[in-house]
Amino acid sequence: MGIACFKQKNGLEALVIVGNCGVVTPEQFSGLAAYVKELEIAALKLTTRQTLVLVLPLEKKEQACYIVEELGLKVGTYGGVVRNVKACCGEDGLCIWSRGDALKLGTDLQESYWGYPVTKDFKISVAGCSRGCTDPMCADFGAVATAPDSFDIYIGGRGATLRPNHGSLLAKDITADGVTKLVQVVLDRYSELAEPKERFVSLVQRLGTDPFHPGEDWVRQNRCDNQPAQGFLDFLKDS
Repeated sequence: MGIACFKQKNGLEALVIVGNCGVVTPEQFSGLAAYVKELEIAALKLTTRQTLVLVLPLEKKEQACYIVEELGLKVGTYGGVVRNVKACCGEDGLCIWSRGDALKLGTDLQESYWGYPVTKDFKISVAGCSRGCTDPMCADFGAVATAPDSFDIYIGGRGATLRPNHGSLLAKDITADGVTKLVQVVLDRYSELAEPKERFVSLVQRLGTDPFHPGEDWVRQNRCDNQPAQGFLDFLKDS
């Protein structure tokens, strides 16, 4: 596992900062802003992974890491770990399309699994509806809300490549608590079955989804009875 700080062509460093699924509080935002000049930050970049990149001199890296941690944020990690979790704002008070609380589930998953050691970097994405603003179909593990406390699970997706791949359905209508447990099942089997440094998408393509399925009894015990409104799903297909 390494600290996500990458040398740029201009000689500066790009330090990756992680919040709770892209959320930064006003206190964290103003606290970081107070140190922009002192840290000689040349630019701040919002990324597609819901992180914030600070572009600064190498000699300011250690001080920046300390300040970030003091503000309750985290410095990104990479290299054989579960990366920061992506989640939309999918919650009734924030998004009119929301079918379930994606932000809470995403935050819970990040607290449980961020930095967890795996064979190759593993990405988790949670969406509050089938629109999939957080690209759950292009993640190693994607959860899509279909109703309150009900998520469909897809595995083996891949994006940001010349060979993109949509994930395959693993289980339907799983509760949020069940999703958290299912991530552990998938990670355990990933560690057991993968070749050295094999990406999860490659493993799923090689073995299929069956080795990662927790079993029908498990699914029944962790399934939500609430079903999505078909009219809403039909609307999404036509939009």
